[in-house]
Amino acid sequence: MIKQGLELKQQQKLSPLQIQTIKLIELPIQELEQRIRAELEENPVLDDTPDPEKAEEAKDVSLDEITDEGDIPAYKTRVNNWGKDPRPEYNTFSVRESFTQSLMDQLGYRNLTPEQYAVASFIIGSLDEDGYLRRDIESLVDDMAFRAGISTTSEEVLEMLKVVQDFDPAGVGARDLRECLLLQLRSMKQTPDTVNAERILEDYFQEFSNKHFQKIMSRLGLSEADLKGAMSRIVKLNPAPGGEVDYTYTDQAQQIVPDFVLEEHDGELSFTMPRFSVPELRVNKKYADLLLEAKGSSERAQKEAATFVRQKLDSAKWFVEALKQRQNTLNRTMTEILNYQHDYFVSGDEADLKPMVLKDIAERTGFDISTISRVVNSKYIETHFGIFPLKYFFSEGMENKEGEEVSTRELKKALQECVDAEDKHKPLTDEQLVEEMGRRGYKVARRTIAKYRGQLGIPLARWRKEL
Repeated sequence: MIKQGLELKQQQKLSPLQIQTIKLIELPIQELEQRIRAELEENPVLDDTPDPEKAEEAKDVSLDEITDEGDIPAYKTRVNNWGKDPRPEYNTFSVRESFTQSLMDQLGYRNLTPEQYAVASFIIGSLDEDGYLRRDIESLVDDMAFRAGISTTSEEVLEMLKVVQDFDPAGVGARDLRECLLLQLRSMKQTPDTVNAERILEDYFQEFSNKHFQKIMSRLGLSEADLKGAMSRIVKLNPAPGGEVDYTYTDQAQQIVPDFVLEEHDGELSFTMPRFSVPELRVNKKYADLLLEAKGSSERAQKEAATFVRQKLDSAKWFVEALKQRQNTLNRTMTEILNYQHDYFVSGDEADLKPMVLKDIAERTGFDISTISRVVNSKYIETHFGIFPLKYFFSEGMENKEGEEVSTRELKKALQECVDAEDKHKPLTDEQLVEEMGRRGYKVARRTIAKYRGQLGIPLARWRKEL
């Protein structure tokens, strides 16, 4: 017996304008400038030629006049969405490359097919902040198919993972601590200590973790001096390779232009958004004339040319409107960040930096959390006390014993002080660190200690122990 039924599925479909806007929101100002120039080159309907006569002519053309009913949307021939101010000059600032960008740059030097490059790029984008790949291979294969339209296999993903694991910093792309440490040892000069360390982690990691040193020496035929030499290598390895690339702005690495410039006068905050090399966009007069000539014409060639121009006009319309929406989204987001962190932006004192997560700003702006994340990513603000990535101002919040909210940075600083002050012959376990933090006035769970310890690059107690 055949059963018939109707299944209803609710599926959100993004419009061309929404897709365009999302892509533009993610771009910092320099990449936005490149994107605009690429659009100018690809779409002949758009024109940024600073020709006074041409601009005057374009002003007088109204596409509303030449629109056949239902054929093309009403579209202004001149779009002053960036204003007429003279182009301002802004200083550039030096910052280190982001962790992901550093890996992508190294990927660019590999001789890979476009398919292999796409797979490796997806792997890099799937790494955690500490540089680990904590997704299983099959899940990555499925994600690539459904989220990125990349058809691949587990074998190819593993092959590209090995490529990524060959990048600096050593240990990146590891799937667990053991693999992370082994990757680092294999990248070193093969001395007796390095070889012994690799043998220990390769074959007796469980015994090593449980500090069964006598068993290791017996099974590998090592002397106490051999073990100490191998241990000295292991304890110097980095358990969180992703933490090696930071976001400070003191090192000469990458020139950026701030997306926002903060202004502060007597406690009143405002900001500007630099329009660095962003051209004005207007419809090219030649193509507007082509449409005028085609109106009412019965010639096939003119009709086909008009259809082409109309398609380009649609594309231009979405692009210009997406630029406007990007500007509005960044403006509203930055305004609410300043409002939320008002005291900090006035003083520049990190003690005034309140705990703030993406959800806080999403609720204030009415935007989705994913939109706020795109705004924050790769954007910088210049302040009177330095230039910072927007992600710097976001952190989780917890309470101290007085019930006051404190920021993640304050907790991490206290945790680092606890570790620095410990007896290295008897280093504090995570449970003991919870107690020590409690004595300092911070209520922190053990899993939180483990998380922050990893982010700070602090190894487990057994690896901090000095023989």
